[in-house]
Amino acid sequence: MNGRVLITGGAGFIGSNLANRLLSEGRDVMIFDNLSRPGVQRNLEWLRELHGQRLAVEIGDVRDRFALRAALKGIAEVYHLAAQVAVTTSLNDPAADFEINARGTLNLLEQVRACSNPPSVVFTSTNKVYGELADIELVKSARRYEPVDDSLRGGVPENRPLSFHSPYGCSKGAADQYVLDYARVFGLRACVFRMSCIYGPRQFGTEDQGWVAHFMIRALAGHPITIYGDGLQVRDVLFVDDLVDALLAAQQNIAGIAGRAFNIGGGPQNTISLLELIDLIAELHGTRPRVRFDAWRTADQRYYVSDVRAFHAATGWMPRTSVRAGACRLYSWLNQSKPEVLLPPLRSRLAS
Repeated sequence: MNGRVLITGGAGFIGSNLANRLLSEGRDVMIFDNLSRPGVQRNLEWLRELHGQRLAVEIGDVRDRFALRAALKGIAEVYHLAAQVAVTTSLNDPAADFEINARGTLNLLEQVRACSNPPSVVFTSTNKVYGELADIELVKSARRYEPVDDSLRGGVPENRPLSFHSPYGCSKGAADQYVLDYARVFGLRACVFRMSCIYGPRQFGTEDQGWVAHFMIRALAGHPITIYGDGLQVRDVLFVDDLVDALLAAQQNIAGIAGRAFNIGGGPQNTISLLELIDLIAELHGTRPRVRFDAWRTADQRYYVSDVRAFHAATGWMPRTSVRAGACRLYSWLNQSKPEVLLPPLRSRLAS
């Protein structure tokens, strides 16, 4: 692949890992970010130390279409990661959530469409577009939920009906559909990743987003962890290096996958419940973190696992990092980088 790359939200956890990979491969990268997330300045400093002035940074907001227009000059590929990322925040301020996620994405698509040679776009959506999944019948085991329907053990497929639940689900779902429709109607080379839980180094998990890292940070800081619900909730988790592989594979195959949405996660072989993660942290940490329970939160899915077979068939990609191996790498990085200093003096929350 050739040409300059734009990563919106590129100072964040996923964006900084993606930028590092691209820069290490000799690509020219521009990060477009408003630096509103805690810890992202540390990610930029890390990238600068490794790559110097080869990294271009534009401080801007996706709500500013003129800033996006300027950033897109000379760009061959776009990874659109900039977003408001928490269900809880969307409940507190639905209007801002809409402006960032839906309007911001539409702004980007319009500016891409106006380019004389429009760049290809990969947009990161969310599994929340499928809603609460309350119709999936589940059974309880000692440490997790499992679906009664054996066909769902392969994961939730892309033909699952959309069912937005929460302002966050609505805003990301609207953006998701705009990307697909701009590919269909205007011929943009664009695709959508409906992502499950991503984790790995450079993730400064907060009380509302990035729960795998957040649980580990709480444990390292000696703080209690609050679980909303019963802790049997199951997710497929995907290590960030594997996600970067998938993002690059999407751009490399964009001609064949434009206009399609794919469920991207660790898949059935990389599932974990909240209680099982507590068990793993206890093993890594040497002591069991304190855990307390609170009421279920709005739109929480008791069971979500991505069916990744469609993307595998289209590109050959599959996750390579096991839950245990990835958790060990994240724990080691957190233990060395001490991001617990970023913890606010508030009770822990989970946005699963």
